[in-house]
Amino acid sequence: MLLTLLKSKLHRAVVTGSSVNYEGSLAIDQDLMEKAGFLPYERILASNMANGARFETYAIPDARGKREIILNGATAHLGKPGDLLTIMSFIEVEMQYAKSWKPRVVVLGEGNSIVTERGT
Repeated sequence: MLLTLLKSKLHRAVVTGSSVNYEGSLAIDQDLMEKAGFLPYERILASNMANGARFETYAIPDARGKREIILNGATAHLGKPGDLLTIMSFIEVEMQYAKSWKPRVVVLGEGNSIVTERGT
């Protein structure tokens, strides 16, 4: 049996921009994507702490080191610069490994700088 568990998340990511005219997705600083273990075009779930919106999209890498989080396409209607997001990815894990599974969690602070990291 497979269980769907949290694989990784960026917690308290600050939205830095948006573009309704882009085709879609959530652009994430490439350094942050790597820290969280997100792959380009991986399905992600985001929740907006400012307005309660939850949306599913895919991650695309943005410029390394700029610490940008950009809402694109329809997701641009679900938040604005300054909003805090939790961005999550999930994995299917066999039951025997699920009990000891630890997700990768990256907590961000001011300017989307990394405050803490934990997990695999």
